[in-house]
Amino acid sequence: MSSDSADYNSSKDHGGPDGMEPDGIIESNWTEITDNFDDMNLKESLLRGIYAYGFEKPSAIQQRAIIPCIKGYDVIAQAQSGTGKTATFAISILQQLEIDQKETQALVLAPTRELAQQIQKVILALGDYMGAACHACIGGTNLRNEIQKLQAEAPHIVVGTPGRVFDMLTRGHLYSKLIKMFVLDEADEMLSRGFKDQIYEIFQKLSTNIQVSVLDSTLASRRRPPSTRTEVCYNRVVQMACFIRSC
Repeated sequence: MSSDSADYNSSKDHGGPDGMEPDGIIESNWTEITDNFDDMNLKESLLRGIYAYGFEKPSAIQQRAIIPCIKGYDVIAQAQSGTGKTATFAISILQQLEIDQKETQALVLAPTRELAQQIQKVILALGDYMGAACHACIGGTNLRNEIQKLQAEAPHIVVGTPGRVFDMLTRGHLYSKLIKMFVLDEADEMLSRGFKDQIYEIFQKLSTNIQVSVLDSTLASRRRPPSTRTEVCYNRVVQMACFIRSC
């Protein structure tokens, strides 16, 4: 297992098994519940990564959200930190990757550099046995190295902050033609930080039939009108097939 994977196995911040909060009441318009990773028809190499990471069974949010994500539906998931949201979309992305295709296939936006790096580590850990490549595209890093990484290696997954991702897309260094999955993590926080227009510009550069997943915090959503969750892509996500909320 890579060093990037190993140093995150015991994390309690974003979806790690040791930091999982007790499941609360779940509200959802998705009725299918899968309470075992083995029953999700996941790639064997991905299953190895999940169990090596320390998961034994999926959390309540994972039992309901992983399958619709894998099936390509748009998803909005609301849950507090520690309920497994990050691992939910990480597993979904990794399952849908075409590993032999050395092009960026998934884009994840996060409000801060720190969160983007944490998400990257979760993805690398879970996808370690698959050979999945994930790059953190964030401000405050060497721009020349960033460009070289994106162009020379074309990582399967890019996780980044809106500013740097928008810059790389606009310059043509981040190739978007084959990106088929777009995830907004802590969407409400990104909106509150003033990233709404930038996120929309990023979204406009992606394929029109891209899959969209929006994740935010239950607590954050209670502080702002629920409609903000659907503003992220200007009504694109109001047509989502799956809404899941952990209360």
